[in-house]
Amino acid sequence: MNGSPAHAALLAHLRRTLPGRRIDELPGVPGPIEERVPGFRVLRVHPAGPGDWWLYVSSGCWAAVQEGGHGTEFFLAAPVDDPVNLESVTMNAYYHCGPATQRLDVGHTVPIGRPWLGDSACDHYLVSLPYPFGPDFEVCRWDGGSHARILWLLPITEAEKTFRHRAGLEALESRFDEHAIDPVDLHRPSVVQPD
Repeated sequence: MNGSPAHAALLAHLRRTLPGRRIDELPGVPGPIEERVPGFRVLRVHPAGPGDWWLYVSSGCWAAVQEGGHGTEFFLAAPVDDPVNLESVTMNAYYHCGPATQRLDVGHTVPIGRPWLGDSACDHYLVSLPYPFGPDFEVCRWDGGSHARILWLLPITEAEKTFRHRAGLEALESRFDEHAIDPVDLHRPSVVQPD
């Protein structure tokens, strides 16, 4: 298990902001992640009840590439527990913790190379604020002023990714609001039609 202060703070933060939920600590999927993010873990947060989401939270990105005590971790929400979710978070962490030009932030999009889960039309992630959990969830702080920002990997379609690059993040988020999307619906229709 990862024994870093950042990991301990993140685990305590999840327990505080998501009370009563079971949290498992899992290694990332086998591969080169340990070379780039030593001690990498995924914190799998079980649903609070029927119909609630599974959450997969990275732990290790902050330690690998933080600057001045400030860094980022990521989470993915899913309707089911599936090893593909673990793979997705590991893949994203590996990318983010590569060269500095690959650092992800709000508004960035990431190609997945496959449907995010099952036969979903969503094959990209939009790096987003954790809107469903509020601002208290977004920032995990610990001693000495260090903090990790926890950003959401929101599955989107290629048409939505193209629209985000053309019209901007706010325009895409407005479309999500207008359509009242369920972000973990594997078969949700795209809010943007392909060109």
